[in-house]
Parts: sequence; structure tokens; C-alpha cells
Amino acid sequence: MMNQYLLLTPGPLSTSQGVREAMLKDWCTWDEEYNLGIVQHIRRRLVELATSQPGYTAVLMQGSGTASVEAVLSTVISPQHKLLIIDNGAYGARMADIARYHKLNHSLYKVSETSLPNIEEIERHLQQNSGITHVAMVHCETTTGMLNPAREVAALAHQYGKVMILDAMSSFGGVPMDIGDWHVDYLISSANKCIQGVPGFGFVIARQSLLQKCAGQARSLSLDLYDQWHCMENQQGKWRFTSPTHVVRAFAQALTELDQEGGIAARHARYQQNQWLLCQGMQELGFRTLLPFALHSPIITSFYSPEQAGYNFKAFYQRLKEQGFVIYPGKVSDADCFRIGNIGEVYPQDIQRLLSAIASSRYWLD
Repeated sequence: MMNQYLLLTPGPLSTSQGVREAMLKDWCTWDEEYNLGIVQHIRRRLVELATSQPGYTAVLMQGSGTASVEAVLSTVISPQHKLLIIDNGAYGARMADIARYHKLNHSLYKVSETSLPNIEEIERHLQQNSGITHVAMVHCETTTGMLNPAREVAALAHQYGKVMILDAMSSFGGVPMDIGDWHVDYLISSANKCIQGVPGFGFVIARQSLLQKCAGQARSLSLDLYDQWHCMENQQGKWRFTSPTHVVRAFAQALTELDQEGGIAARHARYQQNQWLLCQGMQELGFRTLLPFALHSPIITSFYSPEQAGYNFKAFYQRLKEQGFVIYPGKVSDADCFRIGNIGEVYPQDIQRLLSAIASSRYWLD
């Protein structure tokens, strides 16, 4: 069955027919064909995509991407540790919320949602707070669409002997990186982002030597990252609790399709072309981007709302949906804007169709 509309969001996103069809078969969570043939394959493939360096392992966690972020922070940070959270958007702020819920010892380096974190200021923060043991930040902050300087921050954390935690929820699989070369110790992402699977689980790619030290530290039973890894590692891919079997099988298909496309580099090139066409076309239609083009990720772009009298986002949204496109509301606290994503099963011709739909009528007026 064809999709009724194209999801132009940062995930969940529009998936391929092959990914959807992969969910038509039922699986037993105890069966070797599932655990050895699918789960273990996914774990190995994720590590291969993440780095050419040895010493990393992958853990799959039930739930949303936020659940995996919470699993990392609430398992990895012991009472003897102190976490520095870099916050320039809603998802950096969410890490701070998690830290407060679990009463983690932490400090916050916060800048505005439209500003890049400043490397020199972060270094001063590390110099003045010697008790910091871990640094956490978001790579692609989809609040605005900004791509943060993750590689530079990770290098700084490594220089000062800190453990680096990277929320690469909306970038992994769509932006080339080698987390071993970057000195990232924990990378967190989700099935329904740039790998182009469907929602249901997240994953963590971790430096195994560090993860092995986390036994008994978790503050949650179901979010115990160490125990989940230990079970998968020692029971040939078995999950501790019921796994989202259909979603896992769909993700395996999505990984196959990533390889067929040409890997992360090819997918990144498609996303970049989508985003360039989108920005150019929207500017020709009179829309302004929230961020300077140099700060954009290839994942999602924020646009200022039109200043014409009568503009109403809900009407704009509904009229585009009727034409087969779903966009996102804005999430910036001090700017009236909306967001358009271009990841997933979205191609340049889809962006051109979107632009034609917007240009063909005064869709943005009530």
C-alpha cells in the first residue's frame, strides 16, 4: 500500500516499501534465526558503520531514542563521576532533564539555540572544573537543524582525559564519521533516523573496555545498559526482555538498503542535495532560514514563518498534508518558525514537488 503522504520530519520518517514489507513476518525472540541471524548481524554491522577502530561493541535497547540516551546516562555515570552537558537546543536540554531526574552530579554549558558551542569556552569549563569525568552533547540538534562541532568537542574531551558521550540520534547513518578517530566513547542513535528503519528501539555503540566497568551502576532495571549488553554478548543476541521483533527485522532490511545505496557517504550526498534544493527553492519563494547556511546539517532546516497577515501554521500544515507532505512545527523558544526535514526515503524530485506545492498557491495564508 502506498504512503498517503511524505514525512518531511527528522524521524519517524518515510520508509521504503522493502522496509515495510520486512515487518510482515512474525518472529520468535528465542529463535536462533532471529537472535543469531538478525540481532547479532545488526550489532556487528553497526560497529562496522561507526568505526574502523577495534574495541567497540553495540547494544540495542527497546524504546525511543530518548530511552537509549537515558540508559547511557543512568548507567555510565556513577556517584563518583561528574558530567558536563553541552546544551544548545531541546535535546541537550533533555539530557539535562535526565541528569536531574536521576540526580546525577553534573554541570551545564548552555548557549542559545542558534549558537554553536564555543570550543574555547568548553575548554575553560574543563580547566576550571577538574572533577568533570564525562562530556555529553548532541551532534545534530534538530531544534534548529544545527550540526554541532562534535569532532572538535570529542578531541577536547580526549585531550583532558574525559569520557565522550555523543547523542548522534539524527546524524548517525547520514553524516560520515569514525567514532574511533573522533575519540567518541559512547554513541547513541535510533532505528527510525538516518538508517531509515521504523520506531521501536535505539542503539548504543560503546567502547567495550568502558562499558565493562559499568556493572551494577544502573539506576533502572529496564534501562540497564550494561546488563542489556552482557545478555546480548553472552546469549548470542538475546534481549533481556521482549524485543520489538518486527522493528528489528525491518532495521536489518534498512541496513541492507543503506549498503545498496552506496553506504553512508552516498546517503549523505543525497541528503545534502535534498537540503540544498530545499533551501534554494524556499528562499526563491521568499522564506528565510533561521540559521546561516554554513551551520546547517543535511538533516532538517528551520525557516522563519512568513510575516504576511493571515499566516497560520496549522492551515499551512494541513494544506501541505492534503498535497501529500507532512512538515514539522518550530521548536525554537524565541523565534516563530517551522521545520522541514529531508531524510528518509526522500529524493530531490520529492523536494521539487514540495516546492511546487508551496509555490502553486498561497498555502501559508489562512
